[in-house]
Amino acid sequence: MNLFINDIPVLVLKPGQQPSEGSYNHSIDASTEAITKAKLIHHVWVNNVTIPQLDEILNHINTKVPTHLLSLTITAEDYQAVKVYLKGKFKVIKAAGGLILKKDKFLMIYRMKKWDLPKGKKESGEKDKQTAMREVEEECNIKVKVGKKICTTWHTYTMNKRSMLKKTRWYIMESLDDSESKPSLEEDIEELRWMTQKEVYLALENSYKSIRFVFEEYYKTRERVK
Repeated sequence: MNLFINDIPVLVLKPGQQPSEGSYNHSIDASTEAITKAKLIHHVWVNNVTIPQLDEILNHINTKVPTHLLSLTITAEDYQAVKVYLKGKFKVIKAAGGLILKKDKFLMIYRMKKWDLPKGKKESGEKDKQTAMREVEEECNIKVKVGKKICTTWHTYTMNKRSMLKKTRWYIMESLDDSESKPSLEEDIEELRWMTQKEVYLALENSYKSIRFVFEEYYKTRERVK
C-alpha cells in the first residue's frame, strides 16, 4: 500500500516483508521498543506494527509541525486490519489520473504553485479509466488514449476539518489531439507544459512525493518491458 501522509511516503507491507536493502537507515521493532517522534528521522522501517501503534505513528507525522522524516516503511502484524482501520479513520475518495505522453515528452500541469499531473474524483457509475480520461479532457482539453495502469496511490488531506484519504489509480496515456489544449482555470490550473525527461526531473523538485512515485513506477514498468 503506497500511502502519502503530510506528503511523506509511507509504504505498508504485509507480515514477514521488509524494505529493500539501502532504502532505510534506521529500524524499529515495535514489539520490543517504543515508537517516539525522535526516532522517526530520515528513512525508517518499523516492524511488527499493531493498529494502536499505527495510530500513534500517524499522530506523530500527520502534523503541521515540520518533521525530519523523509520516508517510512511499516510492516504490519495484520495487513488487512490496517487497510480496514485506515478506511475507517478517513473518508475515502476514489479518483483516477494520467501520465500523458506525446512522443518523448510528458504533460505536466502547474496548479497551486506545484507541478502536478491531471487527476480527479470518480463520478457515479464511472470506471477508473473513464474517470482518468474525463479528468484529462476537463482539466487540459486534450484527447487521449488510455493505456495500462501504472500504480495506485493513497494520500491524506484535510477538507472542511475532516480527514480525507484519496485513492488514485494512475494510467499511462497517449496524446491523440492537443491542438486546442488549455489549462482549466476553474480547476486552478495556471499552465500546461510538455516536458522532456530532464525537465520532468527538475519539475519534480517542486511537486508532490506521490507524483514523483508515479513517475518512478512508470520508469520501472518501462524497464521491465525492455
